[in-house]
Amino acid sequence: MYKIAVMGAYDSIYGFASLGLDIHPVSDIQEGEEELRRLASGDYAVIYITEALAAQIPHEIARYREQVLPAIIQIPGVSGNTGAGITGVKKSVEQAVGSDILFGND
Repeated sequence: MYKIAVMGAYDSIYGFASLGLDIHPVSDIQEGEEELRRLASGDYAVIYITEALAAQIPHEIARYREQVLPAIIQIPGVSGNTGAGITGVKKSVEQAVGSDILFGND
């Protein structure tokens, strides 16, 4: 059975544990890269990653962009929403559907 993980700064992700998700706090770029590789090679179908951490390791996330699993989805952290998560989901939908389903509503 596949699992769901959340990774990023502890303050941004600790609440997800109450929802039954596996939390993986990371404190620096190297730890983030290593943890993402470990989770992606495991039983995780969905990996939520804070926008702040994703901005630090875009090359590592790109390694999994063309793969079916895991789905790596950016979420806002305690510092707020940068819009990167919404942009990423929009691009994925455009690629899958072949069109901008929001008709330019950025």
